[in-house]
Amino acid sequence: MLALGLSAGPGLAAAPGGPRPHPVGDLARTAHRHATATTQNRSLAPGEEEEGPNDIMEQADQFAEARTSPGIVAPGAYSAAWAQAQALPRTGGRWTDETALPYDSDDPRYRDIDSNSSGGAGRVTGRITGLAADNAGYVYGGSANGGVFRSRTGGGNWQPISERLPASSTGDLRLDGKGRLWYATGEANTSATSFVGVGVYVLADPRHGQFTPADRVGGTELESTTIRKLRFAGTTVWAATSRGVWSHSTSNLAGPWKLEFAPNPDFLPGGSRAKDPNAPYKNIANDVAVDPKDPSRVILAIGWRSGDAYNGFYTKRGGSWQRITLAGDIASDPDNVGMVTMAGSADGSKYYAVEQSPEQLNTNPDSALQGLYVSDSGSPFGPWRLVADYHALAASGSALTGAGYMPGVQAWYNQFLQVDPADPRHAWVGLEEVYETTDAGAHWTTPGPYWNFEFPCWSIDPAKQTGDCHPTTHSDQHSVAVGSRDGRAYLVVGNDGGGYRRPVRGRADADGHATDWTSLNDGTMDVLQYYSVGVGLDRGLGVAVSGGLQDNGQSIKRPGDRVMGSNFGGDGGDTIVDPTKGCDIAEEYVYLDIWVTNNCAVNNGSWTTDKSKATSRDVAPPDAETGAARFIAPFTFDPKDKNTWVAGGQHVWVQHRGWAIRSGDDWTDAFDLGEGHTATAVAVSGGTAYVGWCGPCNNQGFTRGIAVGKTDGTGWHQLTLPIDGTIPNRYVSGFDVDPANPNHVYVAINGFSRKWTEGPGAGIGHVFESRDAGASWADISANLPDIPANAVKLVLGGGLVVGTDLGVYYRAPGRPGWSVLGGNLPTTTTMQLKTGPFGLRLYAATHGHGIWSYDLPQLLLRH
Repeated sequence: MLALGLSAGPGLAAAPGGPRPHPVGDLARTAHRHATATTQNRSLAPGEEEEGPNDIMEQADQFAEARTSPGIVAPGAYSAAWAQAQALPRTGGRWTDETALPYDSDDPRYRDIDSNSSGGAGRVTGRITGLAADNAGYVYGGSANGGVFRSRTGGGNWQPISERLPASSTGDLRLDGKGRLWYATGEANTSATSFVGVGVYVLADPRHGQFTPADRVGGTELESTTIRKLRFAGTTVWAATSRGVWSHSTSNLAGPWKLEFAPNPDFLPGGSRAKDPNAPYKNIANDVAVDPKDPSRVILAIGWRSGDAYNGFYTKRGGSWQRITLAGDIASDPDNVGMVTMAGSADGSKYYAVEQSPEQLNTNPDSALQGLYVSDSGSPFGPWRLVADYHALAASGSALTGAGYMPGVQAWYNQFLQVDPADPRHAWVGLEEVYETTDAGAHWTTPGPYWNFEFPCWSIDPAKQTGDCHPTTHSDQHSVAVGSRDGRAYLVVGNDGGGYRRPVRGRADADGHATDWTSLNDGTMDVLQYYSVGVGLDRGLGVAVSGGLQDNGQSIKRPGDRVMGSNFGGDGGDTIVDPTKGCDIAEEYVYLDIWVTNNCAVNNGSWTTDKSKATSRDVAPPDAETGAARFIAPFTFDPKDKNTWVAGGQHVWVQHRGWAIRSGDDWTDAFDLGEGHTATAVAVSGGTAYVGWCGPCNNQGFTRGIAVGKTDGTGWHQLTLPIDGTIPNRYVSGFDVDPANPNHVYVAINGFSRKWTEGPGAGIGHVFESRDAGASWADISANLPDIPANAVKLVLGGGLVVGTDLGVYYRAPGRPGWSVLGGNLPTTTTMQLKTGPFGLRLYAATHGHGIWSYDLPQLLLRH
């Protein structure tokens, strides 16, 4: 579950963010500003200063830094924590999935100035990174951090089938020739929110069975890796991982995996350079291609997305793996071989490839795509011919035609490739969009454009919502499969918004845009990736539940809703809601770019013709302009005075107008954390505020601190936190303040303890308590698993709750030990904990399984 922190490897400079955009009147600019395709990248608004790709990725990788800094985490850390968690008692009681209903990104109730609503993606869920399908209507979907689901109806009506496993991050899903389902854990997108796994599992009867720990292939060899591809050749399965290429027998699943090739073995665990900060970048494998005419001839596509001397294609000659130059147009030099996907046709007559270029990534703001290629010999050895570059794809009906954001700009993150099993000339490529060729690359169309904005069929008429455009897929493609039901073949694609399906021989309009996509996101696969949650009373009927999401904006569920709406587009960051007025919401885009609505952002789109009818307003503090805030930056309000807010970038910002705030001018600069320091967590109660910060924030010289002061601007000071002191030199991720005593505070510390982390001052422990405003601290971690902790919360009756990367834990009042809270919360990462308006219900924002709630009074009955 540990996030793969690949933020500043070879060829990838770490740099701060640039100026933040602010949307203005016309729709095109607003839409473009919310092209935030992922937490890993974003588009530029017209007139905004361009940032290099390195800057964009460094900003995004902040999510992973929290879990890896101050040093490289050794393999086995997660497995050890899992074993600790299994030994803990449970409190009893059950969690409720608050977001287990459809989420409509085009909900007509919320077509507002900051929403992608009407873009055409329709119903969405979290990122789908693995897909497999058979010819009996069964589809299997693997999510980024929510496990594997099964559908018996070609998609939809999903059932979880991996909840018994210790990992929920999907790298790849494959059905083999015997109908077995192979589940490779560890999402291999080399991105900030990609979590490592614990190996590969095989389910013999995927139509009826459930994965169990006994289904693991081999031993612990692939623990703490990401696995991008599984490929089958005869009785061998190949795995392209973040620690090289491995193989295993498909007939004897009990034996260990064999390391076939690691370009830099000294950087592997146990090697002489395993502790090097660059070790995670040195053995990345992207794909394995097998010659259909001779399975002994294998090509390995190897390389780090931003370039390294070892990048390239390798094959075995004379008993050893050697780098080779492939024949034809495809680039083979280290500067231009980054992430690569290769796939052959079923009849062996053609091979296709997608190639991302490190040189393009580091120098070209428009695209990182080297090209799309076809081998007409059917061999991955070529000769290869170029059939499209990013200019050709932009001219194929793409929505990405503007400078700074063109097809393949995220080719290091978005890639899939699928050949029609029935036609070797018919293939699909996934980048940010879905592309299709029916003549082996001579011509291309874009059946799944990024969105419908700016196409002639789109309309600003609120009554028409999307005008005459047909639905499209969500952006950012990751996985693909072809299946069939009752003899009708269909294509299924997975992306940052979930799963979508259309017939293999589908319909399209005159521009090549598909007219027959079906969203498979009916709410039964709740794998939404929340950063935050906010709750407040609404309509006198109950509570409104809001939350900020990876690439799916802000969701809102109001009492009586059967479908959640999206009232804010792009990425959604932190969230606060007035406990007594659930439609008074402050929601962050990214980088502390805060917006406020006082009516849940309900708007039918009339703002497009009358700007005074906009129901959201920009109230970002100045650090959002200067880039002096983290990608997901913290802000909160004082529960003793809900009109007092504290937000953190490089500076600590305070405002006293609550949800009546009108603009960024209402913030006051209370304290400067220091050059290069940015806030990671904030908490306030009774006028006393605590702000955690880091800077540098990665394992190349990590430092952290805590500042304390009053919201009236007085008394601000930095706590003395020596590197070898009680508080470990790791990421400060969350606070909670005792409402009865502002000097009594708890802090949650991310990362792993020094047993697993080689960085200086890693220390031990994850939860600490101070009764003197931070002058001294006590470690109260006790039996808590050694796993990154993200949030801490005092709850009804004086109990303490901690949200971690491995579940939620509870410490009863007066007791030192911890228990697992509840019996049915799926394994995933919990990012934030908040209580409801009366403190009777706890809400957990998970980054992979939606928002869940727990009835707290039942704890008082048991303790």
